[in-house]
Amino acid sequence: MQVSKEEKAYIAGFLDGDGSIHVRLKPNSTYRFKFQIAPAVVFYQSKKEKKYLRSLNSLIGMGYIRERNDGIIEYIIGDMKSIKILIKNLLPYIKLKHKQAELILKVLELKENVKDGKDFLKLARKIDEFQKINYSKKRIQNSIEVEKVLEKKGLLAP
Repeated sequence: MQVSKEEKAYIAGFLDGDGSIHVRLKPNSTYRFKFQIAPAVVFYQSKKEKKYLRSLNSLIGMGYIRERNDGIIEYIIGDMKSIKILIKNLLPYIKLKHKQAELILKVLELKENVKDGKDFLKLARKIDEFQKINYSKKRIQNSIEVEKVLEKKGLLAP
């Protein structure tokens, strides 16, 4: 990511104010451990201010823009490599979401090292920590659900 310190501070401020750092556990029977890990860094803006997200997307050079039906536009960075690059560059400048930034880096590291069901459950428990520091109201999937599925499928056996 080739941006100046001032631009990094601007992006971090934007993320602190109108952004989100989170990871979702999504049930998916096609995955080895029956759940998909979906990390994301998202910037939000009203459709009226689309130009700001487009310029931010041009500045950062990764991710994509999605228009929602409720008048909000999201600029989403969802692949692990891009998230790592972005967060590592912004970490010194992020203030309000510093805990989330550090946590997503830990989650991505754990995800890269999952070898078995026990590792995956450890990852799910780490993802649960987002619920404590984010304002998640709709979160249904958590490590308790993951553990039930892994046990049922025999994926936690020693």
